[in-house]
Amino acid sequence: MDKVRTVSDTKRDFYTYHNRPINSIYRRFIEEILVEMHLLCVNTDFRYDPIYALGVVTSYERFIQGYRPEEDQKSIFSAICQAVGLNADQCRQDAQTLLEKVKDLSMSDLMTKINSAGAGGSEEGILLSTLQAIAQNPQFKYSRLFAIGLYTMLMEIDVDLVKNQEKRNQTLSQLCKPLNLSEEKLQKDLDLYRSNLDKMEQLLAVIEDTLEAERKKREKAKQDLKIESEDSPTN
Repeated sequence: MDKVRTVSDTKRDFYTYHNRPINSIYRRFIEEILVEMHLLCVNTDFRYDPIYALGVVTSYERFIQGYRPEEDQKSIFSAICQAVGLNADQCRQDAQTLLEKVKDLSMSDLMTKINSAGAGGSEEGILLSTLQAIAQNPQFKYSRLFAIGLYTMLMEIDVDLVKNQEKRNQTLSQLCKPLNLSEEKLQKDLDLYRSNLDKMEQLLAVIEDTLEAERKKREKAKQDLKIESEDSPTN
């Protein structure tokens, strides 16, 4: 019997694949998503799908914005995926392909496809086959990252609807039944996601203001030194 990998195994692998120091502001998020993905990957009911991939990519890109040095962003994502046995390029490709499939749909089109998937039948294409696999799997392993992927799809289709709380909640409620998802869990996870995004944006704004203030302070000190030098009597 194969030994189940532990969180420690995954963390060790991550820091092997990415051996540069992690910016302290982002360390908590990186370790949380790493642990979350690990726990899913070792769960026997978990099945990777493009909606989950979209959630992983979106969550990472939204919370890693502003990371310095910027060139480490790709390396960190690749290390996270490798540490849990995923391919970073494949994950990004699946996420992008899914977005391309939904961008020309209306919300009504999406709901029709979701209801069709829940009713059974033969489905083709990445979106339809994914929805069908979820709807017809009684052991489907729901996750917060899957919820974020679903939310990102809705944002791509109709951003104004998603920004309207009443319409957003109504739409989420309508798609839960055919996909056999818990409306309570989905709403709770997405509310937390939106709240955390707001907090991260506020933090980044504070950091940006601090860096700008320091830059101006250095410029002023440099200018003062130049003026002082010009005013000094020559020998």
